[in-house]
Amino acid sequence: MKIQDLCELYAQLPQVSALARAVDSAREHTISLQGLVASGAPVLFSALATRCQATVLFILQDADEAGYFYHDLTQLMGDARVLFFPSSYRRAVKYGQRDPANEILRTEVLTRVSGESLYIVSCPEAVSELVVTRKSLDARTLTLHQRQAVDVATVMDTLREFGFREVDYVYEPGQYALRGSILDVYSFSCEYPYRFDFFGDEIDSIRTFEVDSQLSRERQVRADIVPELSLEEDCDSLFHFLPPQTILAMKDYRYVRDAVERIYQEGFSEQARQERLETAQADGEHSEQELRRHIERDMQRENRLISGEQFAADTAAFRMIESRQQAKAGASEPSRRRVITFSQSAQPLFHKNFDLLSKTLEDYLQKGYKLYILADSQKQQERLRDILSGEGCLVKGEGKHPSPFTPVDKTLHEGFIDHDLKACLLTDHQIFDRFHKYNLKSDKARSGKMALTLKEIQQFEIGDYVVHIDHGVGKFGGLVRMPIQTHPQALPKREGGTVSANSIKGMQGNYSPPSQGGAGGESFQEMIKIIYQRGDAIYVSIHSLYKVSKYRAQDSGEPPRLSTLGTGQWERLKERTKKHIKDIARDLIRLYASRRHQRGFAFSPDGYMQHELEASFLYEDTPDQLKATQDVKADMERATPMDRLVCGDVGFGKTEVAVRAAFKAACDGKQVAVLVPTTVLAYQHFHTFSGRLKDMPVRVDYLTRARTAKQTTELLKDLADGKIDILIGTHKLIGKGVKFKDLGLLIIDEEQKFGVSTKEKLRQLKTNVDTLTMSATPIPRTLQFSLVGARDLSVIQTPPPNRYPIQTEIHIFGAEIIADAINFEMSRNGQVYFVNNRISDLQRIAEMIHKYVPDARIAVGHGQMKPEELEQIILGFSNYDYDVLLSTTIVENGIDIPNANTIIINAAHNFGLSDLHQMRGRVGRGNRKAFCYLLAPPLAALPADSRRRLEALENFSDLGSGINIAMQDLDIRGAGNLLGAEQSGFISDLGYETYLKILNEAMTELRNEEKASPKSPKGGNIQLQKRDGRSALDSNQTSPPLEGLGEACGFVADCTLESDLEMYFPEQYVPSDSERMLLYRELDNIRDDNGLEAYRMRMLDRFGPLPQVAEELLQVVPLRRMGKQLGCEKIMLKQGRMFLFFVSNPNSPFYQSAAFGSIISFATANVRRCQLRETTAATAREAVKRSMVVADVPTVGEAVSVLSQIVNTL
Repeated sequence: MKIQDLCELYAQLPQVSALARAVDSAREHTISLQGLVASGAPVLFSALATRCQATVLFILQDADEAGYFYHDLTQLMGDARVLFFPSSYRRAVKYGQRDPANEILRTEVLTRVSGESLYIVSCPEAVSELVVTRKSLDARTLTLHQRQAVDVATVMDTLREFGFREVDYVYEPGQYALRGSILDVYSFSCEYPYRFDFFGDEIDSIRTFEVDSQLSRERQVRADIVPELSLEEDCDSLFHFLPPQTILAMKDYRYVRDAVERIYQEGFSEQARQERLETAQADGEHSEQELRRHIERDMQRENRLISGEQFAADTAAFRMIESRQQAKAGASEPSRRRVITFSQSAQPLFHKNFDLLSKTLEDYLQKGYKLYILADSQKQQERLRDILSGEGCLVKGEGKHPSPFTPVDKTLHEGFIDHDLKACLLTDHQIFDRFHKYNLKSDKARSGKMALTLKEIQQFEIGDYVVHIDHGVGKFGGLVRMPIQTHPQALPKREGGTVSANSIKGMQGNYSPPSQGGAGGESFQEMIKIIYQRGDAIYVSIHSLYKVSKYRAQDSGEPPRLSTLGTGQWERLKERTKKHIKDIARDLIRLYASRRHQRGFAFSPDGYMQHELEASFLYEDTPDQLKATQDVKADMERATPMDRLVCGDVGFGKTEVAVRAAFKAACDGKQVAVLVPTTVLAYQHFHTFSGRLKDMPVRVDYLTRARTAKQTTELLKDLADGKIDILIGTHKLIGKGVKFKDLGLLIIDEEQKFGVSTKEKLRQLKTNVDTLTMSATPIPRTLQFSLVGARDLSVIQTPPPNRYPIQTEIHIFGAEIIADAINFEMSRNGQVYFVNNRISDLQRIAEMIHKYVPDARIAVGHGQMKPEELEQIILGFSNYDYDVLLSTTIVENGIDIPNANTIIINAAHNFGLSDLHQMRGRVGRGNRKAFCYLLAPPLAALPADSRRRLEALENFSDLGSGINIAMQDLDIRGAGNLLGAEQSGFISDLGYETYLKILNEAMTELRNEEKASPKSPKGGNIQLQKRDGRSALDSNQTSPPLEGLGEACGFVADCTLESDLEMYFPEQYVPSDSERMLLYRELDNIRDDNGLEAYRMRMLDRFGPLPQVAEELLQVVPLRRMGKQLGCEKIMLKQGRMFLFFVSNPNSPFYQSAAFGSIISFATANVRRCQLRETTAATAREAVKRSMVVADVPTVGEAVSVLSQIVNTL
């Protein structure tokens, strides 16, 4: 059943007809609706919309209530007639932080309200702000039509006059970008930016496009361009802007009036003034006194609010609807008030009790009520149907009611029972006790800001430190255009002279030198310049950008040391790193090989109890979670020992996967050990496992230092006797006194947090035991597993539906914002984390909190306390003995307290993005809205990287999405401990991304060494075979988002390209240097034809038809891919010929492979066109060089055609 059918059903009620008549009658000034509860009001007004066409302004009690009301109306009616009118501020008005995304929604209402009948949803904060007058709006609106004759220069002049800013690509309102004949404009009147395609002086087409992808969305025939209106001098009350026939609807008129008065009295807080002052001081142009005077004047000008008295005067002329649940006792309704009464009750609370749900539904069925269950997911409907009317049904008398409810395809915020209609409208998220979220159009604008932040993190700016994998750390010198050299290469230049001959080593074939001009009509290529010590510079082809990465290491603030060309220093560092990596890799391979040769236990297929456990899971499995569960169970049913890593963000379902695996082992009589890093986490896992398995015939217990000696002795005896099926514990689990009767499965949570000695014991323990490891952050935690691809990997990336987003805000440190946050959380009986990483400041902050929030119960914890004392504090906090936990970053490590839904992080700019994401993930686990406050100096005063990190976290507030940000940030604190202390130094010297590239090179070399010599020096075969028969060092062993870590594809690590053909994006086609760099790097990372075609379509959409030189550039992707597949270390396209340079190691298994056989076959079949070459080594240290020359290859397309013929014979 469609949810719109509910509106038609509801329209049959006599109360709806009575309300329609009252709305149409001008005599009814005030209408009182009594008895409406939950989502009854949105359903009623949606039904009313089919009966009468009136503009209604709904003023809800607060912004969240308005958001849910808007959500319900759009579910029932669609979003064509329903608009949201928010406050123009990010949070409370008093903090003075404007939100451009909200300005879009406000402007959209103002531009549409006079021409059509609308439902507008708002709140007191929003209606208390003044808006621009209609006269000013008309004067500041530029309307453009398709086929309109207008010059693009005229449009740009108008945009500049309106205050729009020109940028490389638009990402937030008030910006425009010009690329050739394409003009992008982000108006404040639409949630999506507009793309105008000009043909001469005529607008050929108008399209909206997505901000994050920059791809077109849908065509438009006209567009209204409106600038920011919030600071216009000519402004008035919103109620003077509305059409006079508008109807105002609210729950309680007096409450709204009082809220407007409170906002007016508060004005801007001292916190807002201080934040603006510190931001202005970062510029350092004026004295503090002058700045205060300017700020005070600006804030008075911005503080354009109406008072409660003015609100009453402005709304007096409008007709009004109040929807109270019931009239107050003894209150008499005014004579002009029409009263319409409904009989509704809220959906009962079931708290996941399906016996209670079954009994309640059966009672309503017997009374003749119809049951409707609303859910956005069809799978959830099927799940409920199975629970209520399938085998083992909880509904009594299922013969009478084989299908007890009617499924509805969309859900509302809150269900209710309508006794007049005899209908129960129940929502699935309330049945399962889950949070329900709403989305606004402004979320699109915020995602655009997030897209920009991620781009900024990736893009190169002149002066940035970069690393070339062959030449070391240098500074980025920008993109340069170079004449193509068709003659033998000259020496590279440096600023002020020529580099010594030593600097040339290793540079041939990768670089073209700068040239002093060129003849007219000469061809060009685009390259990037990297500057090294002594002013030496190299020029890197855009086809070799994969060799260049941004330097990223720890946030120590110390710049890296530039490399010196020609000294061999960088090569020595690389070789030293490779040697250590290979040593570690060989040890790991031997460990895993010995496991594969062990005979493990093959668990039996799922039985009925396993099916019953999985069916009792209250939530819908995400696709990733389901696949991870299936992979784990498939591994367990094989005879070889399982070794699987499950990566997933906090709350994404890793623990449920572990519970199912543990129960599967217990069903076969095997014991399970669950190893966790902290006592608190062990206690929490004990409760989680016990709760899920409470009705199953298994015993769950836990072993930590919190247990008494007597309890520990009894527990160990029961464990040895096989009376305990699942034991959860800390490192005590692997102590000498712990004896399992029959251990079959080891589950490790957050393995990276265990010390070296613990890991050595784990290695001994894990030889023939199935092992399941879980981790929340794949970077850098999974580096060890990605080294050789020897562990199976499951990545859970899909967030659960309706996962609670965390409202993230950036503020300066101030008592007011801290007190407000703590008071609000305590007012709803919640708890607060306060993170401050300086132990010496903890006591001072605790005293400040006591001063401003005297009734707060504060606990202080840090790593220098005795472990027992710290555990008692954390356990006390989890038992709600304290309101505030003031601590260092100990909260990052596995503290899961659903009642804590606010976290305040002081000096947030000093943390890496992955750290911030981990700490923020501690909140938002309950059924309430969660808050994260990042306290830092003004953004303007912060380094660019710190600013981008904080903005990324603020704009990307959905839980779990931070896993993608962490991939961009690559904060590697702690990675060194994973591979031994010496590796940490290498990462600092090389940069994290370059370390991974050298890792890939080492793995490729190791793989080829092992193929050439399968026996190790000790006589043991270390050529590990995986479950599917492939080598552990084989390709494609990692999964997104970890693609590229430890990848070793084919016989060469990469295939370089050198050419005298023109292949680049012309400056006229993509004007911005930074944008071209990003596009080149994106193209460099494409791995298949589908990705290339999607890239081509994006280029067509954003920049128009591709020039020929750009088409040639796109052909490089399949050329290099096939070259790599055919064992080519380098391809050279020069003077109409193609040169293929094969693997330089003459003993490589490549020369016995099918790929080389296909190359020989092609050469013999095309003798006139192909020539095979072999250059003998001049010295014993030099390698024999083998190559093939193919004639008549004038274009990259022809080169791709030749290689395709060879590859197709494989």
